Amino acid sequence: MIVETGHYALVLALALALVQFAIPFVGARLNDAALMRVARPAAIAQFAFIALAYGALTYAHVVSDFSLVNVIENSHSLKPFIYKISGVWGNHEGSMLLWVLVLSLCGALIALFSAAIPDRLRADALAVQGLIGAAFLLFILLTSNPFARVSPAPWEGRDLNPILQDPGLAIHPPLLYLGYVGFSIVFSFAAAALIGGRIDAAWARVVRPWTLFAWIALTLGIAMGSYWAYYTLGWGGFWFWDPVENASLMPWLAGTALLHSAAVMEKREALKIWTIFLSILAFSLSLLGTFLVRSGVLTSVHAFASDPERGVFILAILVFFIGGALALFAIRAGALPTGGLFAPISREGALVLNNLLLSASCATVVIGTLYPLALEALTGEKISVGAPFFNTVLIPIALPLAALMPIGQMLPWKRGDLVAALQRLRIAFVLGVLAAAGFAAAFGTPFLSVVTAGIAIYLIIGGFSDIAQRIALRTTSLWSRLRGVPLSAWGTSIAHAGMGLTLLGLAATGWGVETIVEMKPQQSYDVGPYQLSITAITPRNGPNYSEIYAEMEVRKNGVTLAHIEPAKRFYQARKMARSEAGIVTHGLGQIYAAIGDSHPDGAIDARLYYKPLVTLIWIGALVMAFGGACSLADRRLRIGVARRTPATALPEAAE
Repeated sequence: MIVETGHYALVLALALALVQFAIPFVGARLNDAALMRVARPAAIAQFAFIALAYGALTYAHVVSDFSLVNVIENSHSLKPFIYKISGVWGNHEGSMLLWVLVLSLCGALIALFSAAIPDRLRADALAVQGLIGAAFLLFILLTSNPFARVSPAPWEGRDLNPILQDPGLAIHPPLLYLGYVGFSIVFSFAAAALIGGRIDAAWARVVRPWTLFAWIALTLGIAMGSYWAYYTLGWGGFWFWDPVENASLMPWLAGTALLHSAAVMEKREALKIWTIFLSILAFSLSLLGTFLVRSGVLTSVHAFASDPERGVFILAILVFFIGGALALFAIRAGALPTGGLFAPISREGALVLNNLLLSASCATVVIGTLYPLALEALTGEKISVGAPFFNTVLIPIALPLAALMPIGQMLPWKRGDLVAALQRLRIAFVLGVLAAAGFAAAFGTPFLSVVTAGIAIYLIIGGFSDIAQRIALRTTSLWSRLRGVPLSAWGTSIAHAGMGLTLLGLAATGWGVETIVEMKPQQSYDVGPYQLSITAITPRNGPNYSEIYAEMEVRKNGVTLAHIEPAKRFYQARKMARSEAGIVTHGLGQIYAAIGDSHPDGAIDARLYYKPLVTLIWIGALVMAFGGACSLADRRLRIGVARRTPATALPEAAE
């Protein structure tokens, strides 16, 4: 009965989504306040019904209700409880239900926390959200029903893909979806502004917190996914330029550009057309990622579906929303004035250059991801575009972008002095050069790693130069000066420093050591400055798997630092094996071991790594997200919307 309730709840949610779209949209056109007010309760009710449906599916997984096809294909009675929960979204149907749950949550948040937003803008935005929700609910009900039954029910399920049976899966997908779908709010407000014909600094102030929210979630989601791949797949890598990994990077790059563009629009009423376009682009790239994962055009550990019918349906959704938004943009954009003027050497100018470099990076990832797919579809020829292409093209863009970030912070709005900004960064520059020399002395080549590490140190220190200058200009006590710096300024400096930390971690990958050996018990093997040895190889059983694990000792200069237990697991239900890496963190670096097949003489294949400073890759992402949270906490982004400048009305919609 609970399962049927969940199914009915989805049908009712579809009806509410259509109501949320149609009635407020008509009300906004008729300027009928009563009709526009329908949007808020409809959005909240839609979320409640989808949450009920999601709860019903979760219940079915927890109690191992094998009358559901979804539970049969993705669960097992012996599977640990945490993986019964995470297994709900570890498949196509469940992940799509989570997708619409997050989408409806975003709509409910707009409804609950939008008292300061003009009624017409709110009604149009919620109408667009309702239309998106209706499209995906229809997709689920027609092609991806998570409540499909089977009779008679089997005694046992097929278990979840072993690669997905990891705590990281409990964090990575929900965060990614908060980021992907969070950009739907920005998209909806952009479409609403174009439909209603009013775009101004107040609009940018409404959109910017939602952009920050989505960007923070996507940053954390990408970082968690990177670390999950790093320790789960057993390859010792954190990024493989997999097309589905790229699908998460594309909206992140567009969202980062949108954050900076919205800041210019909010402060100077400039870049209106570009900001609207980026708002559409960020969510469009999120939809593109959804299509890539679920259309069957990719073969990846991340890909959930290979049903052409589903792919065609999602492609139709993608074409409708992206094509419709771009068509509306093309109709309206020409009527928008360019906004405030500024000198090329100014903070606005620096943010424009920032946007150009980020857009070039995003275009590179899009082309590198889609070109092989398009070529195969048109000619049947298969090619692979991997790390050599992306590194060759992106590094010359990313390093200048990192070097320019502190300079942009030091420039004032409207008109600046480049020489003065560079002088204020001289300490950061000198320390960056000294750091590069120190890294070269400690690790040697490659030269690119040395240069990147120097730029990273310069970026970390330069990121806080703006804060130091703000404090130096005040004459009160140090504590008062620190408190007087706006949270948004702290957020910018912290986020830029976080990027510097990640860049330093990436630079250090050039100094890592990899060794592939047949390890024998009691023999020592060098990996960088450390020595690893196996003390025992032992079998044991888990709740739904059996494994062989190696007890390893990690030493340096004869001193034992840690013990690790890399393992090779076999999942009987799925007839699949996976590696469980053994990792120990020493300082900011890690020693990493993964084992493979055993040999008759007692030896075992092993892949050993020494990765200096590798943890900075993920620490930097956490710091970036914290910086975004600081900016989000700035009260000026949430209340007191400036009303000094009149709204820019498009001629077609002027009243």
